[in-house]
Amino acid sequence: MSVAVIGTGYVGLVTGAGFAETGATVVCADIDGAKIEALSQGEIPMYEPGLEELVARNVESGRLSFTSDVQSAIAGAEVVFVAVGTPPRSDGAANLKAIDAVAETVAEHLTRELVLVLKSTVPVGTNERVRRIVADAAHPIHVVSNPEFLKEGAAVDDFLRPDRVIVGCDPDDDFARKAMKRLYHPVTLQRHALTWMAPASAELTKYVANTMLAMRISFMNEVAALCEQVGANVHDVRHGVGSDARIGSKFLYAGPGYGGSCFPKDVMALVHVGRDHGVPMELAAATDRVNRRQKGILLRKLKQCFDGDLRKRHIAVWGLSFKPKTDDVRESPALTLVDGLLAEGAEVVAHDPAAAENFRAACDGEITLVERAYDAADSADALVLVTEWRQYQNPDFDRLLARMNRPLLVDGRNIWSTYPLKEKGFTYVGVGT
Repeated sequence: MSVAVIGTGYVGLVTGAGFAETGATVVCADIDGAKIEALSQGEIPMYEPGLEELVARNVESGRLSFTSDVQSAIAGAEVVFVAVGTPPRSDGAANLKAIDAVAETVAEHLTRELVLVLKSTVPVGTNERVRRIVADAAHPIHVVSNPEFLKEGAAVDDFLRPDRVIVGCDPDDDFARKAMKRLYHPVTLQRHALTWMAPASAELTKYVANTMLAMRISFMNEVAALCEQVGANVHDVRHGVGSDARIGSKFLYAGPGYGGSCFPKDVMALVHVGRDHGVPMELAAATDRVNRRQKGILLRKLKQCFDGDLRKRHIAVWGLSFKPKTDDVRESPALTLVDGLLAEGAEVVAHDPAAAENFRAACDGEITLVERAYDAADSADALVLVTEWRQYQNPDFDRLLARMNRPLLVDGRNIWSTYPLKEKGFTYVGVGT
């Protein structure tokens, strides 16, 4: 099948390369000519394990190509995926200008009957909105909602081996259903993961899924705060609760709050959708409030360790991305921490395996970034673990002890909680322990 993917960001690039891997002929299009040129030269604009190899293999095979001529990509496609950004507006609602623009362009430049697939995360009602935009096109356009469920750091595997593929489509639209079945057949054959529903249900499923996961994180962070006050251990509570099959163990880890491009945006978008329809989403709103407060937990713990005075303290930070295996720093807890440290007059030296330069661009103040993790600890008054990259999980503590000015470890992910750090001479501070 001939597929066009409009938008070459995280979702668009993984989607395009993934379909090419399964045998489709895919053109990824973007109005950003510089990005297209870089992609054509094999330069991937984000860090995602396995993506560079996937793109290179399919470009070489001729199944995947890139263009800044969006109109030609649409003209040659049987299925067009919309994977453009829907950033939050100031009121939390999704900005749909890019969605509208693509729909208008498709309606103007299509050369045949086709399926228009909304892959971007969009609020309920967007499918119907796009149908109205394309209603007068020269050929029939079948609008389908197909939200993405790609985890940064595991996106390639998520696409090729999905837990589920949600397709929002009219039940009597045989043309669209046949096209979507064929496209997704190679990745759903073994798991029977293709799930059909109404477009509005598909749109809402994306927001609800992310909000529910975010809610678990915020709830456990509140539990961690309670554990510290009553003398309980959040690890024990997590094990006890997570062993209940009705609850499960995932997303029950206490830490410095969630970040990234999805959870913060989607939680607030769900709150806004509820407000628009007269249904207060109180749990979702509380989830966001708790998370905003939680992002300051590491700074508060450091201030407690230094009697409220962080001036001229040398603070080492390990991990700047919002999660491991990505260079994405959007809404990262490290941003909140570092901004707070700089405002308090501290000196910050940081390391991250992939996100250092993205963090430098996003950070408001001046920090020192080092290429080797242990160099950040030189003469440090404290070392703060923010992101649990694997290389940080079992460090040489004797080496750290020798290099640090003060043996203080603030573990934002509780990764080091089981090591005998006090016996080695460290002061250890975790979250909820």
